[in-house]
Amino acid sequence: MSNPSAAISAPFSAAVGSDVKVRFCPSPTGTPHVGLIRTALFNWAYARHTGGTFLFRIEDTDAERDSEESFEMILEALRWLGLNWDEGVGVGGPAEPYRQSERGHIYLEVIEKLKASGHLYESFLTGEEIDERNKAAGRAPQLGYDNSERNLTEEQRASYRAEGRSPALRLRVPETDISFTDLVRGEITFPAGSFPDFVVVRPNGQPLYTLVNPVDDALMGVTHVLRGEDLLASTPRQIALYNAMYEAGITKFIPQFGHLPYVMGDGNKKLSKRDPESNLFHHRDRGFIPEGLLNYLALLGWGISADRDVFSLDELAGAFDVTNVNPNPARFDLKKAEAINAAHIRLLEPADFKARIVPYLQSSGVIGASISPAEDAILTAAAPLIQERVTVLGEASDLLSFLFKTADQIDIEDDAKAGLPENTVAVLEAAIVAIEAIDAADFKTEAVQNALTVALIEKLELKPRFAFGPLRTGISGRRISPPLFESMEILGKEETIARLKAFARVA
Repeated sequence: MSNPSAAISAPFSAAVGSDVKVRFCPSPTGTPHVGLIRTALFNWAYARHTGGTFLFRIEDTDAERDSEESFEMILEALRWLGLNWDEGVGVGGPAEPYRQSERGHIYLEVIEKLKASGHLYESFLTGEEIDERNKAAGRAPQLGYDNSERNLTEEQRASYRAEGRSPALRLRVPETDISFTDLVRGEITFPAGSFPDFVVVRPNGQPLYTLVNPVDDALMGVTHVLRGEDLLASTPRQIALYNAMYEAGITKFIPQFGHLPYVMGDGNKKLSKRDPESNLFHHRDRGFIPEGLLNYLALLGWGISADRDVFSLDELAGAFDVTNVNPNPARFDLKKAEAINAAHIRLLEPADFKARIVPYLQSSGVIGASISPAEDAILTAAAPLIQERVTVLGEASDLLSFLFKTADQIDIEDDAKAGLPENTVAVLEAAIVAIEAIDAADFKTEAVQNALTVALIEKLELKPRFAFGPLRTGISGRRISPPLFESMEILGKEETIARLKAFARVA
């Protein structure tokens, strides 16, 4: 048995370039939230920026909270977003398996090595007994364990066993300051005695997260651990365990750490998992596109430049360096997220935009599960009319639904009725006369606009709002719709006249 050092003797990783390996290792509990995905994104971006490896594994040892459904949702989220990984679940690699629930035999081997090297020792005291010892010694109970069992004799251990006790295993923590350079926050030191020897294996033999997470990182060769700020307090414990594994010959280095800022919600509170804005699929269901959502999530603690917010995933990978992440909390601003998303929607090719709105139109019943040639023709003509107007794809249904209805199916919305002028019927009648005079073969946007401008603005001397507002309402049932004359061309002369006549009867 070796004698564990009282200092941190293991070196920190010096990996750069293609030697960098980062990991994303969520627990499959609940629905993926934006803070989790931001962590995945920054790890992915750092791997792509350095030319290193992005590893994906699942930490599923909490049988009470973990679920296969949540695991599948994490996979679905990463695939939808296009955050591809190089090693891990479903891809394979040199450190298989990549689910903690399948690695129990590996942890047992590591535990035996750490016991043999003297870094782990048996601890029999209960929580109540630890509290009593602190009280008797005049120590504050919150100080916890007093490391009193570090050097139990074999007779003392046998005596505890004779009482029917099973020991937990604790890590012998070096009696020294533990310092590291956080990639986001700079130099951090935890003074000697900041925490006692801590349990890494329960009395039932079950290893704790404090052991299995660093063991997996060590055995998988992870060089950089980029994770949430909430885990910062556990870092010195992990460094102590890495040092033990180094001295036991299990690993050759301690990874570098970077702790990413909190994502805040309203009221400057950490964004709760119960908040709808934290739910990744809530944003997808509303019609965020991966390009827009990932761009916005990247801005939660990082920026490509002071005067530019919109960038591609490739540009993110080219520019991202974790040392440029801002350590201050970042607030999730839905309006800003929607604006970024809208910018990316406008960058899509028209055919791509058309294809992306189809599922939203289908789920809301605007079009059928299989698109008819007539529906496809309408979509091809109408999609470009709204591409500059929507912030999320889900808005397409309300904007386009009127184009897939007949005159008798148009319902006039209350807010559209409220702003109509008193002479609405006269406006509609004049418009119908003008439209009827257009030859069906010439019923195009420009011809329609010219005819209605002459009839309503020049002859009736109406302002555009009072001339065309009633027509928009009659055509779409809405106060806001795609461009009016283009919509009329899509509907055709006959359907346009039918809608204006139907509206004139009830206006």
